[in-house]
Amino acid sequence: MAKDGTRRGGKRAGAGRKSKPLIEKINAGLDAKVIDLPETEDLSGADMPLVKDYMKRKQRDGSDLYAEEIYTETWDWLKKFSCEQLVGTQLLNQYAMSVSRWIQCEEAISEFGFLAKHPTTGQAIASPYVSMSQNYMKQVNQIWYQIYDIVKENSSIDYEGATPQDDVMERLLRTRKR
Repeated sequence: MAKDGTRRGGKRAGAGRKSKPLIEKINAGLDAKVIDLPETEDLSGADMPLVKDYMKRKQRDGSDLYAEEIYTETWDWLKKFSCEQLVGTQLLNQYAMSVSRWIQCEEAISEFGFLAKHPTTGQAIASPYVSMSQNYMKQVNQIWYQIYDIVKENSSIDYEGATPQDDVMERLLRTRKR
């Protein structure tokens, strides 16, 4: 307790040894909380939640927003690892919207360039799309790390291969061809 009566210090968030992924615990023979479900044929997975309307809207310039496609791909990837119920739909919505907005910014940079005209002085300035793109990419990475941690910690299947995050740049390159 500090002199002013406030509590400071303590354990820092993210400090300490990182927990092992579930698949590593299983392979090492450690005690892993795995639920054995009864064998039955009538088990069915949950359907993908409906994509919100704001993720499907046409953009002001008439282009499509890619949020619905990104949402579906990410949901399918989560379902492959049986983690679709562990990731909240709000987190998935945020990820899909951030990726689609990042793609929009990159398309604007390709169309308008890295420089813009200052509104009052007319001087050349850095394009605002560049900083917006950087901010969206930072958001995308932060949200993806949250989603990926959930999969890594809870998947009993080895999670190798391509992820939706790996396809972000590929998606951007595909949109430029259209």
